[in-house]
Amino acid sequence: MELSLKTLSSDIANVAFDEALLELAERQPEHPEVLRLWQPQNPLVVLGRSSPWQQEVNHDFCNRQGIPVVRRCSGGQSIVTGPGCLMYAVLLDYRKRPELRMLDVAHHSIMSNMQTALGMLGIESIIEGTSDLTVDGKKVSGNSMRCKKNWMVYHGTMICELDIDLIAQCLGTPARQPDYRRQRTHGDFLAQLATTPEPLAAAIAKTWSTSGEFGISSQLMDLTDQLLQSKYLSRQWNQKV
Repeated sequence: MELSLKTLSSDIANVAFDEALLELAERQPEHPEVLRLWQPQNPLVVLGRSSPWQQEVNHDFCNRQGIPVVRRCSGGQSIVTGPGCLMYAVLLDYRKRPELRMLDVAHHSIMSNMQTALGMLGIESIIEGTSDLTVDGKKVSGNSMRCKKNWMVYHGTMICELDIDLIAQCLGTPARQPDYRRQRTHGDFLAQLATTPEPLAAAIAKTWSTSGEFGISSQLMDLTDQLLQSKYLSRQWNQKV
C-alpha cells in the first residue's frame, strides 16, 4: 500500500511519522505493509540515532539560516534534506519476509529495489558502503533502518535537486566514513540524480508494486503528535549524543 504525504504539521513531524508508523504496526497484527513518499517543505538536518550532535553538524550555519536539526529513530550518519530531495520509507512485515531479519540481506534487497527504480529512469547506480547508492562514484542516496519484533521501517533520501553546497555547509565531518568515500569533502562526495522527485517517486512506487492508498488514521496522527511533543522536539533527544 502506498502512502504519499505532501505535508504534515511540519517537516519534523514527517520524521516522527516514520517511527509512529512502525510503532502502530507492532500494535496491529493485520497492519498492511506501506511505501511512503514525501518531500520536505524546507531544509532540514536529520541526525542518525547515534550521531554526535556537535561533530556532524555545522550548528553556527544552521542557526543563522534557521535550519532545524532533528534526530531520527534509525541509525546511520547525518543527512540534509529539503525541497528537491525525495524521502521514502518502506514498512515491511518480518512474518512475510523473514529473510530481512538478516541485516545484510535487508540492505541488499531494498537497495536493489531502489536501483531498479533508478534504472527505469535510465540511471545506473551501485550499492556501496553499508547502504548507499552511488552514481559515477558519488553518493546520491543514504539509507537506514529501525527494527522491531515483527516489523521494520527502512527509509532514506534520494538527492534530486537539492543544492549540494547547502549540504556541505550544514554538515561537519562525519564520525564514521565508508572506505569508498576516501576522505572526500561533502562537495566532492555527493551528487544530484539526473531526475526530479516526481518521476522518481512514480518509479519507486512501480518497483514496490504498490496498489491503492493507505489512509492516515487519527490513531496514527495522534501517535505522531505524541512522539513529536515528547521526543522529536525535545533537546534531550536531539542533543543526546
